[in-house]
Amino acid sequence: MKRFASFLRRNSFVLVLLLAFAATDLAVAKWDPLKSSLRFYKNDFTKTLYHHNWADAGPVFFGNSAVTGAYMEDKSKHPLVEMGLSYGSINDLKGILQNKLYRVQGELVIGIDIHTMVDKMPTEPSTDSTYPWLKKWYQPYLFAYRDYLKDSGEEALRSLYTGTVELDRSKLLAYTPRWIDKELYFGRKPDDFLKERWNFYNEKFGAMTMDDFRQNLDALQYVMQYAAREQIPLRVVWMPYNKAYPEFAYMKPLKAEVNKLLEANRVPVFDAMGRYEPQYFHDLVHLNREDGAPLFTKEVDEWLESLAKPSKS
Repeated sequence: MKRFASFLRRNSFVLVLLLAFAATDLAVAKWDPLKSSLRFYKNDFTKTLYHHNWADAGPVFFGNSAVTGAYMEDKSKHPLVEMGLSYGSINDLKGILQNKLYRVQGELVIGIDIHTMVDKMPTEPSTDSTYPWLKKWYQPYLFAYRDYLKDSGEEALRSLYTGTVELDRSKLLAYTPRWIDKELYFGRKPDDFLKERWNFYNEKFGAMTMDDFRQNLDALQYVMQYAAREQIPLRVVWMPYNKAYPEFAYMKPLKAEVNKLLEANRVPVFDAMGRYEPQYFHDLVHLNREDGAPLFTKEVDEWLESLAKPSKS
């Protein structure tokens, strides 16, 4: 007991600092400024919630940016919550469901494109991820989201300096609201750009084998079991790919493996991978907003409605 008391006396300053940090971190986490304040950038999951008045339940069309670009929720006659995440994977959907961050109700549609099942594809490649299901339990809030906090902190310091120099109090708390919309895809990229992107993807992912998709295949199994347990109708859409360029070598065996799993679990599939002509695309994997997205939304609506109709005996 005396040794413990002595330890506390010798390290009291450090312990007080640690307690102060822990209290501050808990307070900031409870406030959750990355969600509540427009001073901070938002990830695509938070943007989904924001644009649906923070509702955390409903029918979902999940996928990566291919879903965001192709599915026009506001134009759909069979409306689903568009939950496309930039670089999103089936692993991310598993994380959302496991952590009960969103309650899928009524229907779950999953869009799979050439990148959705790639285990090595980072969900947010440009920074430390702000998706809550990717945050380690032991990471303090302030550390896990440091890049986003740093960006806004630097802006606050600039505003403080400007306001002090110019004696303008209104500038002390000034900030530029961060972009709250998801990226959409307008027009068509030129052929030289598409060739460069195809070469880039082929060099990076072209030699992949089934071992490179194992985590996402396991996650798909989890999602199918979840949907069956919760009695949620599950559907899968193979997302469009620009057929002016050859499919990557891994797609055929991967698609066959995924389809085998889906068939075994009686999951309806809409294969739109080679369905649309190149003029409907913005690039290799994103339909353009002018022509491709309206057509895709219309045809997915019709397919989903056909599944909802009782079969004729």
